[in-house]
Amino acid sequence: MRLRQIEVFHAIYTSGSMTNAAKLLNVSQPSVSKVLAHAEQQLGYALFDRIRGKLVATPEADRLFGLVSNVFEDVEQLRHVAENLRASDAGKIRIAATPAFGVDLIPTAVSTYREQHPETVFEIETLHHDGIAHALLESRVDIGLAFDSIPAPGLLRETLASGEFYVITPPDIHLGDDDRVTVDALADLPFISLSGRGPLGRLLSCHLDNSGTDLKKIVFTETYHVARALVARGTGVSIVDSVTAHSSDVDKVNRWLLDPPLRYSVDALNADAMPLSIVCRRFIDHLKTIVQDYSLH
Repeated sequence: MRLRQIEVFHAIYTSGSMTNAAKLLNVSQPSVSKVLAHAEQQLGYALFDRIRGKLVATPEADRLFGLVSNVFEDVEQLRHVAENLRASDAGKIRIAATPAFGVDLIPTAVSTYREQHPETVFEIETLHHDGIAHALLESRVDIGLAFDSIPAPGLLRETLASGEFYVITPPDIHLGDDDRVTVDALADLPFISLSGRGPLGRLLSCHLDNSGTDLKKIVFTETYHVARALVARGTGVSIVDSVTAHSSDVDKVNRWLLDPPLRYSVDALNADAMPLSIVCRRFIDHLKTIVQDYSLH
């Protein structure tokens, strides 16, 4: 018997009539009769006899009903579980993000998400780009968040937003009233340089080389928030991504967009072999709004 035939048989047997069964199943009576007729045709025997205008189960139907009841209960339980999974806010989301996101953006996204979905549990790692890819492919995390990620075998990429590089300076260094400044404006200032190992570092290094400006590099760091902290303490000036530029204590640095514009993407990653759960998908949609808020200033 097919599942639909089991449902119809169970409804007729428990309700005692075609009319009542149709009401239980929210279908028409002719459709109930049709399904029952197909079931009896396939089985090769009748399931109900009509006696004095009433449906009476045959002995064969009585013997089938016990097994059908078990199947029906299992199907109902499956439906309840499926509905609960769709509606539930519970679950665990495992995230790996580059350090630039871990200082302010990820904490903001997680805290605001849990205001609406307090049952969700998070595991958060800060890793560099290669570490994020390994963590995803090893199924250690569900979601990766990175800048300008390069497509890799086994990984899926979704761009959440695009951003631009900013020039940042200590509060006492002012580079003019325009919204943008060029690399040339930094030529005589102590410069905090970013490592060229990551995607953003390579992009920025290429831009600086093409500018032809000889910068006075006094510190080299791989972590953008270290560069920002040094700028905030008056050590020098730097060029960083918009997420870093607009993270916590924004009044401790001055900011100008780089001229000409230098753009990059912010990408969410997941393993192709591990489709995202509904909970993870919902969080990525929320994360997208947070990332855009940090990127589109």
